[in-house]
Amino acid sequence: MAQLVVRNLDEEVKARLRRRAAAHGRSMEEEVRAILRDAVKEEAGPKGGLGTEIAALFRGIGLREGEELPELRGYTIKPVSFD
Repeated sequence: MAQLVVRNLDEEVKARLRRRAAAHGRSMEEEVRAILRDAVKEEAGPKGGLGTEIAALFRGIGLREGEELPELRGYTIKPVSFD
C-alpha cells in the first residue's frame, strides 16, 4: 500500500478531522482514507447536453414515437387575465 504524508496541516483542520472520525467511529487515518476514496471516485456526470438530459427526464411520458400532435383548429385563444 502507498503512503502519503501531509505537511503543514492547520490545527483546526486536524481537529475537525478528529471530530469527524470520532463521529463515524473510525480512526483519523481511516477517515482520511474514506475522504480521499470519495474525492477521486468517478462521478456519473451528464452524458449529453442540456436538451439530452431534459429529454431523458421525460422519456416515456406523453407522445409515443410516430404519434402526431392533435391539431387545435377552431379553438379561440383567450388572453390571460391577471385580475
